Amino acid sequence: MVIMEGRVFVIGDVHGCLSTLKRLLDKIPWDPVSDTLIFVGDYIDRGENPKGVVDLILSLKEQGAKIECLLGNHEAMLLDYLKGKNRDLYLFNGGTTTLASYRAQRKREEDPLIPEDHISFFSELKPYIELKDYYIVHAGFRPGKKIEEQSLENMIWIRYEFIDSEYDFGKKVIFGHTPFEEPLVTKTKIGIDTGAVYGNKLTCIQLPDEIFYFEKST
Repeated sequence: MVIMEGRVFVIGDVHGCLSTLKRLLDKIPWDPVSDTLIFVGDYIDRGENPKGVVDLILSLKEQGAKIECLLGNHEAMLLDYLKGKNRDLYLFNGGTTTLASYRAQRKREEDPLIPEDHISFFSELKPYIELKDYYIVHAGFRPGKKIEEQSLENMIWIRYEFIDSEYDFGKKVIFGHTPFEEPLVTKTKIGIDTGAVYGNKLTCIQLPDEIFYFEKST
């Protein structure tokens, strides 16, 4: 379990929507010194500037901000793509936008397509975070299984078997992955992917107060 001082702000799936993310960060009352910012994964694919989203997160971390980042299924697909696995799956799921973003911002043709610090970022993303009263995960957990028994595939891919279940994992689960028009709020879970990349909005939840902040995508 991670004990974090100060407030915790959790941001849903960004999917390359850099300008929307910047406006949301300007809106939330987040103190980089005392508060923690957590991203639920899916930083890349589909949106206008996937590379820029990762650049921004890395820049904030370099400035000393307290940031934790989870693995999303899109980052997992990118890592597989770079290893030569399931390439068509990644391209079908919006990967072409990410590859074009990196290609367009490459300084020299001979440079690696994905910079080394970005590869490290993707490779070191966490499967989930446990707080005092919450679990934070990209997609969810398989009902009926202990957290330590969950597979990575479940944590980054599961959808309605988790969402439709009333199973209580002992702590409320904050998750993304499956887009809703408004945050999904039940006794056992809160879904914060509100489809920013589809023209809806990017959502942040402040814990433990469970206050929501939104920024409409443009």
